[in-house]
Amino acid sequence: QEWKNTFATWDPQDFCNISKVILPTDTYWSPPLFILERVNGQNSNLDYMVVMHNGSFNSTQPFQVTLTCSLMILKFPFDTQTCNLSIASFLYPVTDLVMKTRWTPAEMMKNSQSYFLTDGEWKFTNLSIIEYIEELDDGEFSVVTYMISMERRPTLYVLNLILPTCALYLLDMAVLFGPSSLEEKINFQIAIILGSSMLAVILNNILPTSSNKPPIIGTH
Repeated sequence: QEWKNTFATWDPQDFCNISKVILPTDTYWSPPLFILERVNGQNSNLDYMVVMHNGSFNSTQPFQVTLTCSLMILKFPFDTQTCNLSIASFLYPVTDLVMKTRWTPAEMMKNSQSYFLTDGEWKFTNLSIIEYIEELDDGEFSVVTYMISMERRPTLYVLNLILPTCALYLLDMAVLFGPSSLEEKINFQIAIILGSSMLAVILNNILPTSSNKPPIIGTH
């Protein structure tokens, strides 16, 4: 966060060329910010800010946060998701506080990819920023929303789920139309049904449940 306070300025030449000082965040006023989609989180202990001689304040507080996000898993495991991170300050109306982003979406995207070092299930694909005014009953407030787009890596699901399912169905068709006897076909069919049941159990455990529409792979 960066903001200016015209009442906290000084001439560095009058104070041994000191152009900046580091102070606790409760020493001066700082904008109280809220994340609208936040359900849980852990704040850092870096409760300090940098004060420049021209009245510029700079505060950096990294923290971990858990957000709510509506998932659309109809195309699972080849789905893409977009989650919003909305930052607002509902204690001050837009006439007193207006929030602006320091960097462009392209710069934010580059910086975010440098921090996103994990090689897990999701791939960070895009980041866009929307600045708008939120109207509530008691006034208008400045809001900045970061729209984070992610793409699921489907390799694990293809190897462990889709390929075995296709193999079972191909084996089922080969046995059904093969020259085997009826008794052998029945035994093969029972074995295939057991294998399909095990895959259905695995599928039920790995499929996301927070969606209004079930994935296509779970309805067939």
